[in-house]
Amino acid sequence: MEFKGAMGGLYRITEWITRIAASNILWALCSAPFLFFGVMKMIMLGTSAGGVNEQLTLNWAMGILAPFTVFPASAALFTVVRKWVMGNTDVGTFRTFFQGYKENYLKSMLGGVIYTLMFVIMYVDVTVYMTQMPNFRIVGILMLVLMIILSVSMFNFFSIVVHYQMSFKQVMTNSFLLTIARPIRVFSTLIAAAVLVYIGLRYPALYFICIPTLIAMAAFFNFYATYNKLQLQVEQKKLKEEEEREAALNNQDDDDDDEDDDDYEVDVENKDLKRS
Repeated sequence: MEFKGAMGGLYRITEWITRIAASNILWALCSAPFLFFGVMKMIMLGTSAGGVNEQLTLNWAMGILAPFTVFPASAALFTVVRKWVMGNTDVGTFRTFFQGYKENYLKSMLGGVIYTLMFVIMYVDVTVYMTQMPNFRIVGILMLVLMIILSVSMFNFFSIVVHYQMSFKQVMTNSFLLTIARPIRVFSTLIAAAVLVYIGLRYPALYFICIPTLIAMAAFFNFYATYNKLQLQVEQKKLKEEEEREAALNNQDDDDDDEDDDDYEVDVENKDLKRS
């Protein structure tokens, strides 16, 4: 049954809220071990409870769990939002989510290991240079900028994993190349994610309802726009090459026709010589 008018608009809004909330809850459930320690860390920071050892223990727990929980769950979430962005909004959220979770688990887990290691190294560098080595604070700022770029490349990583059939090496390489080659898209993704994170900080309950899904939608939307633009450039390049090839063939045919005319003239002259 299809509703029209105001009732139809309200129905579509409710349907989208349900889709987003369902996919977000699935992501939260699959990321539950990591989120548990993350919430514990936030509580400790907010209440000034726990010492350095407790904070370090929580950091280690989150670092170990992230590749095996958050990254596969995020790949599954990107599988769902990919369908939505590409116009296929009637897919089953539950089935699509766990299909993407199963298909992309290995690549996303391996990517999670690499990204987590890089984040840990950069986080330590930023902390050391910014707090303990003030003369080298510029290096800390540079590492912080690299951490931000790394975060955006992570969004491209998930988008490429769910959109292309590539080897893991190709996925990692293209994630970084696409981030560097499209700075405007990087900036827009970063702004969208920052705004959503800020809203989530004001209303923490939204993290469990919609914030991760909305960030994934914004990230894949930017990736898909870049993908379409690259596809258009490739098609235009192919069309230009085909036109150049056809023009070369036409020129070759004209040259062949000229040679045939020359041969005919020579034959006629020889015949005339024979008659004389």
